[in-house]
Amino acid sequence: MTKIYPNSPTSQSPALDIAVDSEPSSFTVWRKSLLFNCSGFTVFDAKGELVFRVDNYSFSKRTEIVLMDAAGKSVFTVRRKRLTLVDHWRIFEGEERRRFSARKHLTLLPSKVLAQVTPCGGEKGPIYCVEGSFSHRSCVVYDELRRPVFEIRRKEAIGGVAFGGDVFRLIVQPGFDSGLAMAIVILLEQMFGSRTAPIRG
Repeated sequence: MTKIYPNSPTSQSPALDIAVDSEPSSFTVWRKSLLFNCSGFTVFDAKGELVFRVDNYSFSKRTEIVLMDAAGKSVFTVRRKRLTLVDHWRIFEGEERRRFSARKHLTLLPSKVLAQVTPCGGEKGPIYCVEGSFSHRSCVVYDELRRPVFEIRRKEAIGGVAFGGDVFRLIVQPGFDSGLAMAIVILLEQMFGSRTAPIRG
């Protein structure tokens, strides 16, 4: 069986060529729970160690998804805001501290923008813009200064064997929270889905 966790670091795309003192962190995201009869995500670091996981038992309407670390501790919680006309979600640190609000970008004109993530409640803080194509696993997330903070890429195993959309790479720039990056990936999955049914939680 071909391994799914990250290969050795390879050349970066031009979008990530920024001056830093250390290398970006590479993760492999598997759109599958390790638990039987669950939907979710499993995330490995470059050494093949489990870093994050999402395990959803409920198959009711999707309203809340919890991102956990390898030990099962809540890292971020993604909740859908109710009674809104647009796809509007909130990101909580742990399960209670509200941090970010995210909206699906809607426009009648051609646009690379998929979604925007802003601080909750009018608080000051970073603003992130997601651009690209999530269905093709080709996205870059920029901060308010147009600096790339993380990227989603298709993954290829050793020998050129291509994985489907259920396995992809997450490249996180130094200084950016990899947990938050994964929370935004969960948001994109719920907003845009993939070739399989979206996670239900």
